[in-house]
Amino acid sequence: MAEGKILATIDRTDTEQLQISVSEYKGKSYLNMRIYYTTDAGQTWLPTKKGVTFAPDQLDLLTDAIEEARKEFMAEE
Repeated sequence: MAEGKILATIDRTDTEQLQISVSEYKGKSYLNMRIYYTTDAGQTWLPTKKGVTFAPDQLDLLTDAIEEARKEFMAEE
């Protein structure tokens, strides 16, 4: 998958982060969530095989799931 526009980065540890990006593959755009790692104190981030890719027509389902999770978490507070 071609490198795309990073929308968000979430640090997991000092050497691992989740990158959320929009990228293109074979002429189609996708939302990509992938774990990246560094071995040089963050100078270079490399992708792992750990991740998931969503087609644009799956984004509504993902958005609905995130909203449900928010409701669950707010109910716990």
